[in-house]
Amino acid sequence: MTKMKLILFVLGVLASFSVFAQNRDTTLIEEKSVIEEVIASKDSVAPDKEKVSAIREITKYGFKDLFTDYSYNPAIPYSQQINPYAEGYMADYLQTHTAHLKNLKKSATPYFNFIDGILSQYGLPHELKYLAVIESDLKSHALSSAGARGPWQFMPSTARNYGLRVGQGVDERTDYEKSTRAAAKYLLNLYKDLNDWLLVIAAYNGGPGRVTAAIKKSGSTDFWKLQYYLPQESRNHVKKFIATHFVMEENKDPESFYAKELNTEDNLPDSIKNMLSTIVISGRYSAKAVASVIEVEQDFFSMINPKMEQVLASGEEYNLRLPADKVGVFEERKNEILNRSVQELLNQAIEGARPKYEREKKKN
Repeated sequence: MTKMKLILFVLGVLASFSVFAQNRDTTLIEEKSVIEEVIASKDSVAPDKEKVSAIREITKYGFKDLFTDYSYNPAIPYSQQINPYAEGYMADYLQTHTAHLKNLKKSATPYFNFIDGILSQYGLPHELKYLAVIESDLKSHALSSAGARGPWQFMPSTARNYGLRVGQGVDERTDYEKSTRAAAKYLLNLYKDLNDWLLVIAAYNGGPGRVTAAIKKSGSTDFWKLQYYLPQESRNHVKKFIATHFVMEENKDPESFYAKELNTEDNLPDSIKNMLSTIVISGRYSAKAVASVIEVEQDFFSMINPKMEQVLASGEEYNLRLPADKVGVFEERKNEILNRSVQELLNQAIEGARPKYEREKKKN
């Protein structure tokens, strides 16, 4: 290829890329325009079929960070289609709240059917109805200490922004139909900017500003990578959502599937085992310090490394399991982890001794 032909080829490639970028920008503008039109529509009027189809197309990859095929398939075992990070992420919540969720499940069907009917009118995935569970337990008159009210826990200002009347003698936040339509629009508005339902759920709790800040700090839009830049309450909101979805959709007993299987090292599902690497360590490491420094969810770390501190305290070596992409981080920051571990263990020792000291002081 001559120099001139090479130049023409490069210019052609650049031109093609420019056209592609322009087309993509135009598509994004059109997508946002559809959502904005739906949000601006009157609260009692569902979008037309064309807009609903467009929204379904826009949001079809919204659960890409939760399900391997972008949406849940009840015909496939849960562990075969959920992101491995999510399994350990929700295990502790399931242990504590499974009984409550199972009881709620017995009476929730009419509420779910009603919410599903409205969400489908806006082209939204049915999974989003579980947000109402973690917000209010589906109670129409639920009221938070901060003033959020209704099944979707709207604050007065947000409710008014989405067409609900809140004032003397009237509070449409408690109206199931009107508040669900408002929630559908609010969720769409959040998705318009975040393009991921897990991020939307985090933003529903802590506000879109915090999620946007987490995206900038982490350099990623993947929830599992940016989660530690979010407030703990917002991270936990996502955890509650995933756990609630599991209990409501999966036929297996959550207690046997997670509490027994996932918290035993030998019974880790293959989906988790395949993402882990093992390194041999010795010394006094604190599980809390390791998880914090390498930025791994504490519950997940404890699940894949049961009894780590007890084994190391006995003077034996321990086969430490870490996500493959965290091994390098551990090696690079080993000294920092050891220093923080020593401090953590000292703090634990002080806390353990304090009750005895206080009892002795009272005797004197």
